[in-house]
Amino acid sequence: MEDPSLLFIAFGAVFLAGLAADVIGQRTRLPRVTLLLLCGMAVGQAGLDILPDGLTGLYEAVSVIALTMVAFLLGGSLTKRTILTHGRAIMALSGSVVVFTVIAVTGGLWLMGMELAAALLMGGIATATDPAATEDALRQSGAKGAFADRLRGIVAIDDAWGIIAFGLLLVLANVLGGAGAGHGLKEALREIGGGVALGLAIGVPAAVLTGRISGGDPLRSEALGVVFLTAGLALMAEVSYLLAGMTAGMVVANLARHHTRAFHEIEHIEWPFMILFFVLAGAEFVPASLVAAGALGVGFIALRILGRIVGGWLAGWLVGLPGREARWTGPALLPQAGIAIGMGLVAAEALPAQAEIILSITVGTTILFEIAGPWLTGLASRRAAEAPQG
Repeated sequence: MEDPSLLFIAFGAVFLAGLAADVIGQRTRLPRVTLLLLCGMAVGQAGLDILPDGLTGLYEAVSVIALTMVAFLLGGSLTKRTILTHGRAIMALSGSVVVFTVIAVTGGLWLMGMELAAALLMGGIATATDPAATEDALRQSGAKGAFADRLRGIVAIDDAWGIIAFGLLLVLANVLGGAGAGHGLKEALREIGGGVALGLAIGVPAAVLTGRISGGDPLRSEALGVVFLTAGLALMAEVSYLLAGMTAGMVVANLARHHTRAFHEIEHIEWPFMILFFVLAGAEFVPASLVAAGALGVGFIALRILGRIVGGWLAGWLVGLPGREARWTGPALLPQAGIAIGMGLVAAEALPAQAEIILSITVGTTILFEIAGPWLTGLASRRAAEAPQG
């Protein structure tokens, strides 16, 4: 059995690293998410490799809880007022970014020599975003106003579009590979529909029952209870905990008339989980994956950036956004994290002959987007704020 003293020391060091990242981020505008990832890389497999197994073994559980909390907060931002004000722009931007990302990555990698089936799945993987890093970058930069509200709305539903797109592309890849087409689409629809149904099943009673004891907002224990219950049931049912959390948060925010600010307590307790999540994510990084990705990895990075910029600009222009906001929407959506790795694992299972290159590109580029993406999100929010409104 591992010495518990080492585990406690590691926890203490990680939380202090989070404090340091917070202070450095405030003074330098470096995203604290990026700083935590780099810290994790320094003490994890890519660096000193000194984290105890008891801590690194918590990565999967911590990531589920941290992302479920973020999903609740993002869902809570989709109030009736926000949807009526920005709904058309949110749907157009999110859909356009996903479609153009798929087209750019799939077409580009295919032209670079990757087999079409694998290129299709890489296009689906490229649609995934990181709601946690995006939300934290917006919060750290103090982003307010229409651009930030739209961006939160886009991130809240972006992974739903991504899962749908990946499921459809998995069907096409299976057809090209001679496998059955129905399984991939069925699983994608079940994960999406099940996540939304679970969110409704939890959100409706939570909207009615929470916040009654304190006469306004849910207590911290209520917030934690709902978040953990949502995450656990989603894992048990094998549905999307992101969609379940987002749906539940949206239902509570719109139905609970007695709340002054739905699940405000989550904002106070999520940061310790986020610290663990990003440090452990960095610790999981394997440097060899970057080398193995090679030219196709570089192509994937450039094509994903291109797809997001073009998709955000075109949809922004069509719905009448100020030019600066339209140009900066795509760069603001570059952070990418855990869901991409999950898609990569599914893709590798579907195409075993291409598994090594798929996983190499996915793991290596995800870390790079997770390091640079939050900085670009913060920069985009500041630049977009300079745009004339109206």
